[in-house]
Amino acid sequence: MSVPLLKIGAVLSTMAMVTNWMSQTLPSLVGLNGTVSRAGASEKITLFQSPEEGWQLYTSAQAPDGKCICTAVIPAQSTCSRDGRSRELRQLMEKVQNVSQSMEVLELRTYRDLQYVRSMETLMRSLDARLRAADGSLSTKSFQELKDRMSELLPLSSVLEQYKADTRTIVRLREEVRNLSSSLAAIQEEMGAYGYEDLQQRVMALEARLHACAQKLGCGKLTGVSNPITIRAMGSRFGSWMTDTMAPSADSRVWYMDGYYKGRRVLEFRTLGDFIKGQNFIQHLLPQPWAGTGHVVYNGSLFYNKYQSNVVVKYHFRSRSVLVQRSLPGAGYNNTFPYSWGGFSDMDFMVDESGLWAVYTTNQNAGNIVVSRLDPHTLEVVRSWDTGYPKRSAGEAFMICGVLYVTNSHLAGAKVYFAYFTNTSSYEYTDVPFHNQYSHISMLDYNPRERALYTWNNGHQVLYNVTLFHVISTAGDP
Repeated sequence: MSVPLLKIGAVLSTMAMVTNWMSQTLPSLVGLNGTVSRAGASEKITLFQSPEEGWQLYTSAQAPDGKCICTAVIPAQSTCSRDGRSRELRQLMEKVQNVSQSMEVLELRTYRDLQYVRSMETLMRSLDARLRAADGSLSTKSFQELKDRMSELLPLSSVLEQYKADTRTIVRLREEVRNLSSSLAAIQEEMGAYGYEDLQQRVMALEARLHACAQKLGCGKLTGVSNPITIRAMGSRFGSWMTDTMAPSADSRVWYMDGYYKGRRVLEFRTLGDFIKGQNFIQHLLPQPWAGTGHVVYNGSLFYNKYQSNVVVKYHFRSRSVLVQRSLPGAGYNNTFPYSWGGFSDMDFMVDESGLWAVYTTNQNAGNIVVSRLDPHTLEVVRSWDTGYPKRSAGEAFMICGVLYVTNSHLAGAKVYFAYFTNTSSYEYTDVPFHNQYSHISMLDYNPRERALYTWNNGHQVLYNVTLFHVISTAGDP
């Protein structure tokens, strides 16, 4: 009597394994699996099951050249089909889901029957022991007891028959799922794993993640400056060159201004390649001369310091006219508070991810650097911060993400030595070296569009890539 019980246990164990296998396999068949993994400062978000079947979004806080990367990798298959294959695929997937539900019902039923069989197992063992102990003669009373016990076991036969039927059902279901899986794989090869409507929803989710990626990678703390990239050797020892930080990526014009005082000639090159070759340029003659090298081009206009004054001038290139000019209250000029290299560098204009800035010094601030946010339309001061760092001890300065970074020298061996955070009105001393290849920097500016530092180094126009440290929260974090 114990051998049939072991067989029943084996059937139940097999059914449990099959059900467990189905619960693990079916989700992957219908595309319910998803993973999120992180390693170091980068994050990988897999929207679908595998690189071959789904879209992937990679965010990297730091590329080898110091630039930030948002990359979306799409599947190789053509996935935007509206034909009958898409409907067929959807029907097959629904059928697999129905099979999964049937397996769940079957699992509940077999579990209930298992409890019943286990309750009967003790009774059967007791009966078997009494039969073995009998000496061949049974009294009328004992016989009646055995008859009663046997009548209690009669329902077990129907349970065993049900188990046989359930076993056959599991075999059929397993075969059906195997066939469906083959059909799904064949259709996937032709058109991808998802219907048009599902793809549309996933594309929207991907776009949202890409937008979040751009926002997360938009700003960070400066942790490194690359080796210099010399673009050209042109002009005198002092000067400035730049691109428009607000121009679209297709606009690669370069502006060039040689010298640090009384200059009026601005050369506009059509592309960076033209600038390197010294061709295809036009000339702008400013109505008022400039002082220093702290000029910047922002949204089609040049912002510069008018010579022998603390006046800010906004010159519009397309109309070739001054749109507005305004005095910067209390700002020193005419070499009163320059950088360590002199050159009428009292006023320095900058642009970062948040807008237009002016760096200068006033008598009221005792020669310490003041950084002010300017309204680019009116040139009015929106807000000012006293950094506490003496301007004459600074080689140059630049803004990244609302943080003012100051170098300790304009000569060889210079490094980014001081950082002032406008969002918290706090500062810290840093130690970010960079290679001053030509030993005399007279212009250093950050371009947020290109994530690069533009420098004029002893008659050489040089670029540096920057490395920014980003903290990237996982999906769902605020």
